Amino acid sequence: METFAAFLKTIENPQNRSRTGEILGWVAKTFPELSPKIAWNQPMFTDHGTFIIGFSTAKKHLAVAPEQAAIKRFSRAVELSGYEHSKELIRIPWNKPVDYDLLREIIAFNRLDKADCQTFWRRP
Repeated sequence: METFAAFLKTIENPQNRSRTGEILGWVAKTFPELSPKIAWNQPMFTDHGTFIIGFSTAKKHLAVAPEQAAIKRFSRAVELSGYEHSKELIRIPWNKPVDYDLLREIIAFNRLDKADCQTFWRRP
């Protein structure tokens, strides 16, 4: 994942760096049609020029940003996975397993929901 190599080097904790790399690699492998990119100093994936999902790191968690529509749709599933969320972010604690099935559903939802979207972000 050359696109994310410089970003991953900025993560000081080796376990967090490795886990973030694994998740980004999983997204790229599971959804090869998505385009990886760095924007706003964050790794993200786009489809036909529209935002699908982004990631950022914090001391206690990996933040997943799928936009508000996906958070609303999957809020209960997020909570059942043991994660917290805000209007914009899902927080995956470093010490909890990654729910890849949930991540797959969120990404698939965004791709389908934004299939005809001509802007980077959803319009309010």
